[in-house]
Amino acid sequence: MKVLAHHIYEYKKGLRKLILHTLPAQNRFEAETRLKLAGIDFLTRQVSPSKINIFFGAKECIEVIKHIGDKPFNEYTPEEDFILGVLLGYDKIQQCNRYLEFCERKRLKTFAKSA
Repeated sequence: MKVLAHHIYEYKKGLRKLILHTLPAQNRFEAETRLKLAGIDFLTRQVSPSKINIFFGAKECIEVIKHIGDKPFNEYTPEEDFILGVLLGYDKIQQCNRYLEFCERKRLKTFAKSA
């Protein structure tokens, strides 16, 4: 929960517009309560029976995550993965390279299936 407190601090100081915080499912109520009391928009997603992800930050960023849908990260399209990375503040050039690699792997898989 100390890391969550630090993430809330970073958000309030404007260092990040969207944060993805993973924590034990048993801490869900406490985490959501802290975010509500701080007046921060959030979205909670179950990762496994014992783990959750909480996205929190700017309302617009949360809305984008809602539109992507509730699916595991490994099922994201290259475009969805790119958007999430940029929203989380990852290096834009690295995200561009990651996107291009995803697209190339997808193209090769499609080519292999059609051959």
